[in-house]
Amino acid sequence: MPLISICIPAYKKPHYLSRLLDSISIQTFKDFEVIISDDSPDFSVKEILAEYENKFLLKYYRNQPSLGTPANWNFAISKAVGKWIKLMHDDDWFANEKSLELFALSALNSKNNFIFSGFIEVKSDNNIKKYVISYAEKLLLKKSPLNLFKKNFIGHPSTTLIKNNRQAWYDENIKWVVDFEFYIRCLKQTDFFVIEKPIINIGIHHDQVTKTAFRNPKIEIPENLYLISKLGENSLRNVFVYDYYWRLFRNLEMRTLKQVIQYSSANNIPKAIVKMLEIQAKIPLTILKIGLVSKGLMLISKHLVRPFS
Repeated sequence: MPLISICIPAYKKPHYLSRLLDSISIQTFKDFEVIISDDSPDFSVKEILAEYENKFLLKYYRNQPSLGTPANWNFAISKAVGKWIKLMHDDDWFANEKSLELFALSALNSKNNFIFSGFIEVKSDNNIKKYVISYAEKLLLKKSPLNLFKKNFIGHPSTTLIKNNRQAWYDENIKWVVDFEFYIRCLKQTDFFVIEKPIINIGIHHDQVTKTAFRNPKIEIPENLYLISKLGENSLRNVFVYDYYWRLFRNLEMRTLKQVIQYSSANNIPKAIVKMLEIQAKIPLTILKIGLVSKGLMLISKHLVRPFS
């Protein structure tokens, strides 16, 4: 049983996958296995694997038909025998040869089941942006996992290392908020440990799910209403949760309940959200989109919408 299972859901990007596998092959920590779950319609991913078979323990599975996101993630995880799961998307990679060692040391020395690190976003034009959680953000996350609605302090799934003792991993009913929902669910059950160094490179490009889902009401509305149904309407007591939904409907320019129902069942909309929409409908969009004004109106709205069911 290896300490870490590196689980890679792959799809038609062998050039990105090669970069990730190269970064794995130079890791100083060696007690791991690599699992590739391939959703590609062709053999482009499989064809590059021969050169890596003698470098580390590699298990390959090809899905026919393809499973899609995040079912492909879950399938790779289901094949893991390691004590810890290191999900790595095929367009992300380890920032240096010590990255996995730092994760392993954290796993061996921490009593927590959820570990994440800082990361570096690398755009296709090679512009980079480093991110490490701040002290204030750590305090917010410790206070409540719902404070992730303010900002996803954890980042992409590739930044995480999670104990392999969970039965329910990523919710296959969602794609846009899937990592976000999973983090909240995990952190309601366990504390977290942070590696305060950017040791994972996150590839940013136009082919990602987040690019196609952003500001798309057909995706964002049903998924976010599904999310609030899982968390419960009382979660809207948290100001960051309430503000998140306030901004969601404002940014998508949803002015009436009828517009929202186009994308989701009316039975899936909490009463507090209905009241929020009624308040927003009375305010011109030009006013709603002024940052500080909108924030003040949101706080007034939150007070008027009480009590929550």
